[in-house]
Amino acid sequence: MPATRTLLVALCMLISSMLPAQQRYAVVSGKVVDADERPLTKVTITILGKQSGTATSDSGTFAIKVPAEKATALVFSFTGFHTVQRNFYLSENEQEKVVIRMESSSKVLEEVIVKDERERTETGLIPINPKHALTIPSATGGVESLIKIFVGSNNELTSQYTVRGGNYDENLVYINDFEIFRPYLVRSGQQEGLSFINPELTGGISFYNGGFQAKYGDKMSSVLDVQYKKPKAFAGSAYIGLLEQGFHVEGATKNEKFSYLIGIRNRSNRNLLSSQETKGNYIPSSSDIQALFTYRLNSKWQLELLGNLSRTKFTLIPEEAKLTSSVLSPLFSANLGLDIYFEGSEQDRYLTNMIGVSALQQVNKKLKLKWMLSRFENNEQEAYDITGAYLFGERSFDKSQPDFGSIVNPLGAGIFINHARNKLNIENWNISHKGGWDNEKHFIQWGISAEKTIISDRLSEWEAQDSAGYNLPYQPGQLQLYKVRKSATDLDINKLSGYVQDNILFGSASHITVQGGIRFNYNSLNNELLLSPRAQMSWMPDADKDWVLKLAAGAYDQPPFYRELRRYDGSVNTAVKAQRSWQVVAGADHNFKLWERPSRITLEAYYKHLRNVDPYDIDNVRIRYFGDNSAKAYAMGMEMRLFSELVKDAESWVSIGLMRTMEKINDFHYYRYKNANGEFITAQTEDQVIADSVRFDKGWMRRPTDRLLTFGMFFQDYLSTNKNFKVHLNMIYGTNMPYNIPGSIRYRNGVIIDPYMRVDIGFSALLLSSDKSNRRSHNPFRKFDNIWASLEVFNLLDRDNTISYMLIKDFSNTVYTVPNRLTPRLLNFKILARF
Repeated sequence: MPATRTLLVALCMLISSMLPAQQRYAVVSGKVVDADERPLTKVTITILGKQSGTATSDSGTFAIKVPAEKATALVFSFTGFHTVQRNFYLSENEQEKVVIRMESSSKVLEEVIVKDERERTETGLIPINPKHALTIPSATGGVESLIKIFVGSNNELTSQYTVRGGNYDENLVYINDFEIFRPYLVRSGQQEGLSFINPELTGGISFYNGGFQAKYGDKMSSVLDVQYKKPKAFAGSAYIGLLEQGFHVEGATKNEKFSYLIGIRNRSNRNLLSSQETKGNYIPSSSDIQALFTYRLNSKWQLELLGNLSRTKFTLIPEEAKLTSSVLSPLFSANLGLDIYFEGSEQDRYLTNMIGVSALQQVNKKLKLKWMLSRFENNEQEAYDITGAYLFGERSFDKSQPDFGSIVNPLGAGIFINHARNKLNIENWNISHKGGWDNEKHFIQWGISAEKTIISDRLSEWEAQDSAGYNLPYQPGQLQLYKVRKSATDLDINKLSGYVQDNILFGSASHITVQGGIRFNYNSLNNELLLSPRAQMSWMPDADKDWVLKLAAGAYDQPPFYRELRRYDGSVNTAVKAQRSWQVVAGADHNFKLWERPSRITLEAYYKHLRNVDPYDIDNVRIRYFGDNSAKAYAMGMEMRLFSELVKDAESWVSIGLMRTMEKINDFHYYRYKNANGEFITAQTEDQVIADSVRFDKGWMRRPTDRLLTFGMFFQDYLSTNKNFKVHLNMIYGTNMPYNIPGSIRYRNGVIIDPYMRVDIGFSALLLSSDKSNRRSHNPFRKFDNIWASLEVFNLLDRDNTISYMLIKDFSNTVYTVPNRLTPRLLNFKILARF
């Protein structure tokens, strides 16, 4: 018995001494994602030196016990990704949360490029990585800055863009299948606020620059399809810069039934506008809040709520402007200047709110149904009373003279008064249904939409001009205004639209795909019914050579919304019909290796035949329509895009486009007059009497968006010894564009805007890495994933780009064009933190 008792006591002491050692643990948990913040499933996680471990869940999350009070290394491995090792030294029962980002190996990058069949088979599709929208150096920033690299631009102050000869009104924008509208009264990029799209909330971006499918709406140029993220775990970000500040938070419940995504932004372009040629007190302010809530009722039903509230204010109290234009001719050269001194102010207000609710039903593996209801409201006010006194003439640039910078040889002088009280309210209701049935070889999609638009417009603006003591237009004994626009319009428009299409797969996914569909659109405003058939085909003739050939053709018709109805004088023509077009796009797509790195080149040629065209002019970002269907037009061109990694793991691309777009306006002509000697004269005077006239038909003319060559480049690089120091370069170049002299037929689009060239560069440094193993519990940054700081240089070359012209008459009634310039070189600093 004593021996047995002694043995039991010794055994108990041994067990008790072992138990504390077995319980001395800490826990490491978190999430594993790829470079695009997408969760990685089934990632293997092991403790270095041991065989056992765990793996990430379907949402990329994990939790693993590690020894406490002991240096421990966790190894994260996944096929096609670089292995990641993280070191930890944790106290007993301490819990450490981390986010592990795994980078793709070159082999997997190549595999992704080869197997992304949707991207390669759909004509005109340009997939855009949303993370680049946060790093691209640009005055406006956001997703639109990435798009401009592919389509070109001539205004860095606006988020709007033109595509293949179209204008700003010809682009469709969707967020989670809800159509998004833009403000209508904005006249210049300075007045614009935030873009609707919040890059921090964006999960996927698809941009179609032509040949898009029937499921997308009735516009003639492009589609931007944005899908917001579906959060799986708590995360967020905050950033602060000289131009913009923002914050976003996202998360989901443990069972992932409910998720939320909320973003708040504020932007002020005051630092940008303070360098404008028009000096004064600029007070621009724009802010918004967006939210996406998702609730999964069960395995088949899911509800979604998308909301947005945006407010933009623009106040300008101008003081003076000093503009200069150099004139060169065979007879003389001069530096002509225009000095304007202002009184008065401008106040603009833009309030936008949108709410959309959708219900998604996954009936079975093949059938998916979606019901949507949305309301969008745009409330805009524009008010200004500005008086300007100007002096026009030759400016002295001789620094040795006391009159340096002054006008020394006056050619003209005058006073103008601009007045406006404009109000516009647009309310849009939409109810729609979409569905899809996937049967391997066939993917049938359909949709129907009913829309009601209520418009209330009050336009009241006039301009008075006095030149050299004479009121213009000059009428003895009468005082007349130079321009008057007044109208009151109330419209109630009902629309019904829908589509059906089928994607057919012949053979394997790398062989032949055919897509065909048709849209219909009925508009109660003009009782017009449109039918728009569209078709696409792709063919991979040889999988080893990895070429995909694509062809698309179809009708792309655009019913008038509102701006197309309003004429130059402010009156509204409700009889305007839809602008119609037939478009053909042919392209090729090739994957290859460049410097042993996966690369891709795309080539596309297109032709657009347009009829029932509503001609227009563009001044900065304001579009003025003729308000009728009086023209025909065409656009044709070619585009080439190269995607590659000039340095490993840093995507870059180059885009080159050639285009010509022309229009012919019906019965567009002018007369030139002759005297008795058969000589052409400008007008009848005492010594020049009109004896005859000759009619000239204008014929084909350049459209306002005509630009022969566009070039865009986005380049990324980093230090060879440290990837945490990066550089981002954004470059856009475009040849000259036409500019119209209002009211002139003979010289329509006869003025030339010089080529646009813009280079922006950004430098970023990682201040805090995602490795939290060395952070203590008292560290104020222990919850942050990473922190980046960036310095951006806008307009690195300090080029004076022209956006529009001011037309000035001298004492002899000769018209001169004085350019309105865009922004000079500027600096921006920003800090971005993620948690």
